[in-house]
Amino acid sequence: MPKLIRIEGGQFVSADDPFTHVADDEGIPPGDVIISLTRFSAEGDALISQGRAVGVRIEPDEEVEALAYDLPKLAVVAVAFPKYRDGRGFSTAHLLRDRFGFKGEVRAVGEVLREEANFLTRCGCDSFEAADGSSPEQWAHAANRHRHVYQRASDGRTPAFTERAES
Repeated sequence: MPKLIRIEGGQFVSADDPFTHVADDEGIPPGDVIISLTRFSAEGDALISQGRAVGVRIEPDEEVEALAYDLPKLAVVAVAFPKYRDGRGFSTAHLLRDRFGFKGEVRAVGEVLREEANFLTRCGCDSFEAADGSSPEQWAHAANRHRHVYQRASDGRTPAFTERAES
C-alpha cells in the first residue's frame, strides 16, 4: 500500500489513511471509502446518507465537471495519475480548486513521484499516495526546491514578476 503524505499547516507529514479504495466489483466495506466516478453516480447518495465520508476517484479520461454539483458532499477527490508522463491529472486538480472551489482533500494517486511534488502542490493537490516510497521530508524538499515561481496557480504563491514590482 502506498504511503500517504499530506500537507498540514504548510508542512508535509505522514498520515494514516481513513479511506478504503473500493473497486467497482467489490462490496462496500464499513467506514470511509473512495469509489470510482461510475460507482458514485449509482451509489453515492446512498453512501453519503449513511453518514460516512465518501471520496471519488477521477481517471484521466473522465470529466471532473460531472462532479460539480456533488463536490460539497465529498471529503476527498482522488485524482489518478496512471503514468508519470500523463499530465491530465494536473488539469483536473486545478479545475477542482480554481474553477469549482473545492475545499476538500485533493489527493494524487497512482504513479505519483516526488519529482512532481512542486507541480502537484501548485495545481492544488494537498495529499499524495507516494508510489516511490519517499518520505515527507523528501517531498517537502522537492516541493520547495525553487524559491521563485513565474505564474499564478492554485497554491497562491506570489509570482516573481509581482515580487519584482513590489521591491
